[in-house]
Amino acid sequence: MPESFSPRYAIYYTPAPDHPLTVAARAWLGRDSFAGGAHRAHVESVAADPVRGTLTAAPRHYGFHATLMAPFRLRQDRTVEELERALRTFAAAWPPCPIGPLKIDMLGSFFALVPVSSIPTLHGFASHIVEEFDRFRAPLTQDEFQRRLRSPLDDIETTQLVRWGYPYVFDRFRFHMTLTDQVPAERRADVREELDAIFGPLLLEDYAIDALSLFTQERPSADFVVRSQFVLGSRALLKEAV
Repeated sequence: MPESFSPRYAIYYTPAPDHPLTVAARAWLGRDSFAGGAHRAHVESVAADPVRGTLTAAPRHYGFHATLMAPFRLRQDRTVEELERALRTFAAAWPPCPIGPLKIDMLGSFFALVPVSSIPTLHGFASHIVEEFDRFRAPLTQDEFQRRLRSPLDDIETTQLVRWGYPYVFDRFRFHMTLTDQVPAERRADVREELDAIFGPLLLEDYAIDALSLFTQERPSADFVVRSQFVLGSRALLKEAV
């Protein structure tokens, strides 16, 4: 690991490892975020389909999830153990946050799972997480800041990037679980049909954020993996650190 690189962490929502939605996403993306940093084997369906492998490169790298607090490096005066203790305390104080049924939708030019209906409490919950855990976040480096600016941001998003390290927070937050990279217009109908076949039967469940997942990236080329999970409304730890 280069001396200049610090591990990155992210606070995500992802269903339990044995949930049917997680199982379907694992088959679609070709990676299991719960299997630890050494595991990156593609399942046969992806290995046999390099086109899908390219189509899912970014979501495979980050793991199946919905972002609550985007990847960040820890401040020098903070430790990951302190972050986990704070996550445990926060989770214990909050009940599960409703999501409701999901649908397959396009956000810009990529496909994602999004709630069927707008859930105001979901926005409020995500905002509380950003506010609560920003004290652990190191400021963006100049390189990180410049990379973010490559995306078209309006004035509000740019201000939030400077203040919170991520542009899509508070009023710009939109809950979504990414399934693809950008899909060319001529391929969207076929990709949509394939996604409907895989995920369609699973989307009517009354979903809720019932646990917070701390993902980690140990080195620049590494995939994000689940380090630990904390049940909402409980002091239970679902998954020990990898």
